[in-house]
Amino acid sequence: MTDIKVTLSGGPAELIERHREWTVGSIGEVAKVSFGAGYEHFSHHGEFATTDSGDQVPVFAWCGRTRVAE
Repeated sequence: MTDIKVTLSGGPAELIERHREWTVGSIGEVAKVSFGAGYEHFSHHGEFATTDSGDQVPVFAWCGRTRVAE
């Protein structure tokens, strides 16, 4: 499995400040990022961004949140 570097967009500001970059196995999957008492979900909708080094990376936009079951 290859890790793909992506950029996260939207969601809680504190999360994005710490985890702007993330890795996924496929751009077709939903990225689940543990945050607080739950998970923030991000998915790809076709957008790409250029990094400071000139690389094109998929942008995963925030699409929801789930809470950890107690």
